[in-house]
Amino acid sequence: MFNKIIIFLLFSTILFCADETSSALIKQRIEVKELKKELNSFYNQKEKEYQDRKKELETILDQIKKEKAEIQALHDKNLTILQDMTETVNSKTAKIYNSMKPKISASIFNEMISEGRIEDVFDIILKLKEKNVTLLMKYLSVPNAAELTLMLENFKVENKKG
Repeated sequence: MFNKIIIFLLFSTILFCADETSSALIKQRIEVKELKKELNSFYNQKEKEYQDRKKELETILDQIKKEKAEIQALHDKNLTILQDMTETVNSKTAKIYNSMKPKISASIFNEMISEGRIEDVFDIILKLKEKNVTLLMKYLSVPNAAELTLMLENFKVENKKG
């Protein structure tokens, strides 16, 4: 009989522990499901925030590209205007020097070259009539005439290549 009581006690203890273990497991399972729901909700919220921020950044980037294109167009327009103005000034300057006496032009060019403005003189010479350049070279100082001749020669070579 004593054996039966011990077996009964042992069996009821095992059943009680099993019931307690399964209820703990069920409780843990419920907690895990709740945690999973919270994590999914958190993830969805952060994903929505990310998509909103991404949209904002794309809008800003599009606006920057549009403004950059406008600035580039304005820059190109201003550059064209500047080139037209420079061309007008150069052609008027060339017209003036074409009508001047070569000796006077040469003295002005010698002075400009001594001031370090040989590029300006070269630009003007490119616009002058060939006949006037030939006459003008006679009156330039030898070093200045030599330098301009080299520049003209290099200019011709570059134009043939390009």
